[in-house]
Amino acid sequence: MRHLLNKNVRNIEMSGIRKVSNKVDRSPDVINLTFGQPNFDTPEYIKEAGIQAIKDGHTGYTETAGLLELREAACHYMNRQYNLTFDPNEEVLVTVGASEALDITFRTILNEGSEVIIPTPAYPGYEPLVQMCNGVSVYVDTTSNEFKLTANLIEKHLTDKTRAIVLPYPNNPMGSLLTKSEIRDIADLLAGKEIFIVADEIYSELNFEEDHMSIGEIDKVKNQSIIINGLSKSLAMTGWRIGFAFAPNYLIEEFNKIKSFNTICAPSISQYASVIALKSEKNNDEVLRMKIDYKKRRDYVYNRIVKMGLEVIPPNGAFYIFPSIKKTGLSSTEFMDGLLEEENVAIIPGNAFTEHGEGFIRISYAQSFDQLEKGLDGIERFVSKKI
Repeated sequence: MRHLLNKNVRNIEMSGIRKVSNKVDRSPDVINLTFGQPNFDTPEYIKEAGIQAIKDGHTGYTETAGLLELREAACHYMNRQYNLTFDPNEEVLVTVGASEALDITFRTILNEGSEVIIPTPAYPGYEPLVQMCNGVSVYVDTTSNEFKLTANLIEKHLTDKTRAIVLPYPNNPMGSLLTKSEIRDIADLLAGKEIFIVADEIYSELNFEEDHMSIGEIDKVKNQSIIINGLSKSLAMTGWRIGFAFAPNYLIEEFNKIKSFNTICAPSISQYASVIALKSEKNNDEVLRMKIDYKKRRDYVYNRIVKMGLEVIPPNGAFYIFPSIKKTGLSSTEFMDGLLEEENVAIIPGNAFTEHGEGFIRISYAQSFDQLEKGLDGIERFVSKKI
């Protein structure tokens, strides 16, 4: 019966990240530097809000678009943090994590043969969503451009089939971000074109060197911009599954159609807790506390890698670093397997992030300092035998 299955689904490969994670999960003593998940616990006041929501009986469906109070809080937050203006009644959808927001977005804006420009190395979750919409992923290698998708690179890949550009900054796996002038250049290039801008800004709170700027702030591209965000990374709420899609009303109307036949609504308990998460005066303190800690870890990991003799661009956001291991003469997979076998340390091979990630590895520093120190000691020993 397998031949009867949807060919787009059958042709999707398991994420390289998941392959490694599944392997590591079977070895609990491994020093695991693969997780794209904060090692912080969800702040106590948010957990208490979730418990209270259960006690108050908020366990049924909500509006498909999400609780109005949450949409209001989310729009207010985006305005306060990023100078973005959205109508909570018409221009935001609460989703089951940022992943569902991306899925709904691509299913709404793509037709068969539509091209989506994606900067690589790339988070492996984009391409399968495009593929299931019968779209075409157009990969743009950014390895020689400081891992940035700039206007000149976009322009070289535009065709009459280009329907969307993915702007994932700060990004996974490199932690790179665009400067404000680079964002404005992209807006100048795309303004007025029949091309959507899908800005995946899930790591927007984790900028280390400067404040985050969203392309949605620029009026001339607002009508073609979709801003994806959520609470998973900034407030350590990965399991609560709350994301947001901010977009013009003509898009949100269509997003709601898909969601109503898909997940119906985001988890009600998580929504009530997220209202408190966004409105509490503790919010900024918690985000800042985590960001300061991540920056300390970033500096530590970066300095250790440089001392090993590996080439690496310092990440300016998120909680990943993407060093080159080309000096070792090993492929990304060989490096991963050897490191795991010899030092019991797990990382993600760069080729999990498309072929343009070959020759690199991803290290997540969303771990404790103790784990980072042990893991980097193992990497240093392994590298010293290969260079």
